[in-house]
Amino acid sequence: MTGPMRYIAKRIAEKYRKMSIQRVISLFFTIVTALGMIFMGATLFFRFSDTLAAMSADSTQRVLSQVNFNLDSYLRRVMRISDALYYRVIKNVDFAQQPGDEILSSAALLYEENRDVLVSMALFAQDGSLLASVPFSQLKENAAPQESLWFTQAMTHVENLEFSAPHIQRLFQDPDDPYRWVVSLSRHVQLTSDGRIKSGVLLVDMSFSGIEQVCSSVQLPNGGYLYLVDHNGEIIYHPRQQMIYSGLQTENYLQAASYSDGTHTELFEGQRRHVTVKTVGYTGWKLVAVVPVAGLWQDSGQLVLFGVSMLLFSVFLMAFLNFRISAYISDPIRRLEHEIEEVKKGKERMELVEGGCYEVQQLSRSIFSMVSTMRHLTEDILQQERQKRRKELDVLQSQINPHFLYNTLDSIVWMTEAGRYQESIEMVTSLARFFRISLSKGRSMIPLADELEHARHYMNIQKIRYKNKFEFSMQIHPDTEGLYALKLSIQPILENAIYHGISGLDEDGEIRVEALRDKEDLVIRISDNGAGIPPAVAQTLLEEERPASHSKGSGIGLRNVHRRLRLYFGESYGLTVHSEPDEGTMVELRMPALDRQQAQQYGREDVL
Repeated sequence: MTGPMRYIAKRIAEKYRKMSIQRVISLFFTIVTALGMIFMGATLFFRFSDTLAAMSADSTQRVLSQVNFNLDSYLRRVMRISDALYYRVIKNVDFAQQPGDEILSSAALLYEENRDVLVSMALFAQDGSLLASVPFSQLKENAAPQESLWFTQAMTHVENLEFSAPHIQRLFQDPDDPYRWVVSLSRHVQLTSDGRIKSGVLLVDMSFSGIEQVCSSVQLPNGGYLYLVDHNGEIIYHPRQQMIYSGLQTENYLQAASYSDGTHTELFEGQRRHVTVKTVGYTGWKLVAVVPVAGLWQDSGQLVLFGVSMLLFSVFLMAFLNFRISAYISDPIRRLEHEIEEVKKGKERMELVEGGCYEVQQLSRSIFSMVSTMRHLTEDILQQERQKRRKELDVLQSQINPHFLYNTLDSIVWMTEAGRYQESIEMVTSLARFFRISLSKGRSMIPLADELEHARHYMNIQKIRYKNKFEFSMQIHPDTEGLYALKLSIQPILENAIYHGISGLDEDGEIRVEALRDKEDLVIRISDNGAGIPPAVAQTLLEEERPASHSKGSGIGLRNVHRRLRLYFGESYGLTVHSEPDEGTMVELRMPALDRQQAQQYGREDVL
């Protein structure tokens, strides 16, 4: 395959791959239908052409048969006249005893009865002398009958009747028409004279106009014409005979004389034509009908136009039907594809596509069932993931509550034993409120105000335990009002600030909580003025691989809160630790800024 052909094939293949199923089906069936109809139309066209040619040949054959019948009847009539004159008159006359008056009277009667076809009748002796003639009685001065072709042929072919080619009558003086065209019938006859048999020739001249009239009255289609030749190929009749003799036109008559009877196709002077030949009995003459092939379709132009119009209409109709059928097949598939795309984009429920053929309906039901099954499996997996996450959160939370509870109870026991009853009561009251908020009826998302209140009660308990060794303050920005936060996310960071930040200070410590909104996020900053840690160590506090500290305060609070925030809200949320030695530590807690409805949807559970 050459380069351009390969390029064209590649472009067609690319366009085919980008076509929709409806266009492929409609285009394919339209092309197949058009090709089929064109093939059928071409077949019918050639079949019709052959039939038309056969009909033309058959029609020409019938015309020739009719002309042959008329011409044969004309010639038979002349032959019967010759037979009657010979067998009824000449055979019964003894020319030595009876004069020629009896022959003349009988011949005159025959002539009068058939003068429409006859020009003259004459009887000649073997030496060419005239014995009798009707209606002419005197030969021309230079006439030599015995030298004429018709005379010699009659004397040579004794048993035959000889017909000559058309010629001008040159034997007798004809006062009416000295150049009359005739066709001569000559025959050998036996003459009786004193009982002896002598040879003679009977000549019957028939009018050429009769033959011409029989041939010229023929009407052939498409400008066709008919002519007559003898067995030697000499023209007897032709509608353009004078122009042929003068060289102004040509005719393939010599070739036609060699054709057998029937229809032949020939190419003559660049023109294709049908030549039909019919032999005239007893004479050897041939009737030749010529019909040009190029003109056969002229009379059927309307039929051809009608056929082409019907072909174009059929192709248009089939293209329309193919488009509708392809739409019937492809529309359900397109709707099914659209539903699948919607499901891929997150649509909750797939609509069952109805309509179309049986296979498409079955495919739609199968995909609908598969999507439903996948949806259920996905929901089961999500449910399992939520349960797993909840268990992880519960485990993380369970690591916080007992630790703080044990320490607080130890402090209450110690203060009670020391007689510090008022402080013990305050601690027990704050502890009760602390755990009431911690429980929150099992909910994970609680109002930010409750989470801050929870942190305040926790700090009240710790201040009593540490004998007001530090100061605690909160700054709540107004734009955080009505927001929700993850439960127990602040208290572990405060615990870390107390145990690792200010517990070792000789002077009073300070812990500060600030809640603010940063665009679409809620940010809570817990800072202290404790000893601080190197930045490199601060960056490792939230790493999962870092071993947990078993010192006072357990050291697991920051990582637990960080993991809970990421489990709940994603990897972009959690804690960030900023610390410098001798300058204190600031922990930034970041989570989405959620209102009640958002928190309810986010957490997939009821909120306060």
